[in-house]
Amino acid sequence: MSLRCLLLVVVCVVFITTEAVSGQEVNVFGEVGGTVSFGPTSLNPSVSSIIWKHRKNGGSVMKAIEWDIEDGFSIPHPRFRDITTLDEKTGQITITHLNAEHRGLYAIDINSKEQEQRFKLEVLEPVPKPEIKIEKIEMNPNAVYLICEYSETIIWKNSAGETLKGSPQSPKGELIKVEKQGNPDFFYTCTLENAVSEKTSDPVYERNLFKDLRGFVIWIATVSISMVFIILFLFIPPCCHAIRG
Repeated sequence: MSLRCLLLVVVCVVFITTEAVSGQEVNVFGEVGGTVSFGPTSLNPSVSSIIWKHRKNGGSVMKAIEWDIEDGFSIPHPRFRDITTLDEKTGQITITHLNAEHRGLYAIDINSKEQEQRFKLEVLEPVPKPEIKIEKIEMNPNAVYLICEYSETIIWKNSAGETLKGSPQSPKGELIKVEKQGNPDFFYTCTLENAVSEKTSDPVYERNLFKDLRGFVIWIATVSISMVFIILFLFIPPCCHAIRG
C-alpha cells in the first residue's frame, strides 16, 4: 500500500472515530410536573466554571444555568428560573416542575470548553389508568374479547402472574381472547407504561365475564317442577272418592 493511501485510511479512521465520540447522546426522560437530574459521568476536580445550555427543537441556544468560582450561580433565562439547580462538584443539573418547554438538547461547558456528551430530554405525560372493555363472542359463550384502547405500551396479565400476548386493535390498543377457566376468582389486568410512569386497570373477574349456566339450569328445573305440581293439583281429579255410606 502506498504512503498516500495509508495516510488517507488513517485520516478516514480518525474522522469516523471523532464523529462517533462527538455524537454521544444520552436519552433522558422526565414526567410533566416532575423532577429530572442528569450530568457528566465524571468531573475534573479543578473546575472553575460550568454552563448548561439548552436548545429546543433546533432553535436558538440559551443558558439554563451557570456557575463560576468567583461569581457563583446565575440563571439568566426565566424558563429555568426558580426551578433549576446545579451541583458544582458533580456538574449535575436538576430541573423541577417540568413542562414541554424543557424538552430538547442539553450540552455542558466545563472551564469554557463544550463537552462532547449531549443529553436529549423528553418530557412525557403520565399514562392514564386504563379501563378494560368487554366484547362478547356470539358463537362462543365460553370466550370473550378483552380490549385496552390506548396508544401506550400495553401489558396483559392474569391472576396466575402470566403475561399474555395481545393482538392489535383498531384504531388503537390491543385485545386478548380469554376462555372460561371454571374459576370465578380468576382475573385479568391491563397495564399501561411509558418511560416515566405505569398504571394498571382494575381486575376483571371471570365471574363478571361469563353467565353461570348451572344456576340458570337449576332455576329452570325448579320452575318446571313447580308448574307440574300446580297443574296436577288444579286439573286432575282425585284418584279416590268418598264411599257413600
